[in-house]
Amino acid sequence: MATWDLSKTKHHVLICNGSSCNQVGAEALTQAIRKEISDQDLDGTIHTTRTRCNGRCHDKCVVIAYPNGTWYKDLKPEDAKIFIDSLMTSQDETGKVSHLFSNDGFQRTEGVVTGISKEKEKVMKVSKKH
Repeated sequence: MATWDLSKTKHHVLICNGSSCNQVGAEALTQAIRKEISDQDLDGTIHTTRTRCNGRCHDKCVVIAYPNGTWYKDLKPEDAKIFIDSLMTSQDETGKVSHLFSNDGFQRTEGVVTGISKEKEKVMKVSKKH
């Protein structure tokens, strides 16, 4: 285990490794993103974290980039370079943004599935809490 110095980190990238994303190549995507970060010598600038399910299985593979709070959908290993380039220029070139953060919350981009509302009973059922 490592405790990284994040003092120069400008971007935190959360890569979904839930079961739906894993079925379509989340591990290969994670490796491709990390390789691109290394190839561009951005290890001190971009920190990555593999997560479990982020709750947008329809959008697999899901990647979330902070501090902007941008959610990406359908990312594949071949998208790694353009994804990292987009982070560094603060201008999306992937065409795969699913949600953008604003003061009103996360705004879904056109054509992205809305999903089900987070009513308590549904959340409990999906979370398998009883």
